[in-house]
Amino acid sequence: MSQRLPRMMLVVTGDDFGYCPRRNRGIVDCFLAGGISNVSLLVNASAAKEAADLAKRHNIPIGLHANLSEGTPVCQSLQQSSTLINQHGFFRGKMGFRQALARGELSMKQVELELRAQVRLFMELNGHLPHHMDGHQHVHVLPEVREVFAQVLSDLRIPYTRVPVEPGLHSCPWLPAHLQKFYTQVEKDALDAIPIFKRHGIRWPQVYLGLTTMGQNMSIPSLHRALSHALAAGPSTTTSSGVRGSNQPVVTAELMVHPGYPSHPKEGGCGEGPDDFSQSADRQHELNVLKDPSLLALYCQERVQLCAFRDL
Repeated sequence: MSQRLPRMMLVVTGDDFGYCPRRNRGIVDCFLAGGISNVSLLVNASAAKEAADLAKRHNIPIGLHANLSEGTPVCQSLQQSSTLINQHGFFRGKMGFRQALARGELSMKQVELELRAQVRLFMELNGHLPHHMDGHQHVHVLPEVREVFAQVLSDLRIPYTRVPVEPGLHSCPWLPAHLQKFYTQVEKDALDAIPIFKRHGIRWPQVYLGLTTMGQNMSIPSLHRALSHALAAGPSTTTSSGVRGSNQPVVTAELMVHPGYPSHPKEGGCGEGPDDFSQSADRQHELNVLKDPSLLALYCQERVQLCAFRDL
């Protein structure tokens, strides 16, 4: 690494830690190779305890991937009857959750109970509070949910979250229309969440990356492009108040990634088995790119220093 000050402090977060043993192994291999610097744990996933044990063994910085859309609730009182689950006892899914929210069918009190239960389970598994807390499938920035989420983080003094507003998102013609539409809505929800997070004293890196570099869209050139956008954007209207060192010319950023070895069909998940996303060869592709020595060389060249949320 250059002796000069870094231009960027980059948190590379491996999401969905705990999803299955093969995802866990891939994420750990990626961390040991220097490709990621942080993980986000799904506490209701089938291999969550194994993941927490691996994080302890390898000293991997770990946060909570709060999950309201996949699998079953952690809070026992919500497992039999609640607005968050369908007739089979599972969360309503990425779009099902959003549709039920739009119809006014979800109890925010139950959302709060589940979020607090997931933090308690995280602490049981890891022995400490999460260093950061974000939302699986970006549920934490949705209307109403974001107020509850911010209150929980503030009450429990969890300092960092994720604000998925990505520079350059709208100049990516290779993204299919349905993804562009979904990401645009995620961005709108995230922008609306910013004043709420600020009011509660929650912090986040100045720049977010990862929507445009998922799966087969991840490559050394696409990551170089994303980093260039981040360095050009620097501190912006999405910057949290109170990011340590934010008055310095060092950009803080988070890159969301989903590496792993593809899940076996009947091994893993959050109660319903692993989904197509986790079984996809895209997981191995991301793993290979993130471990590529030329990417690590690019970080050196651009003076990008990998770190964890606790280092910001």
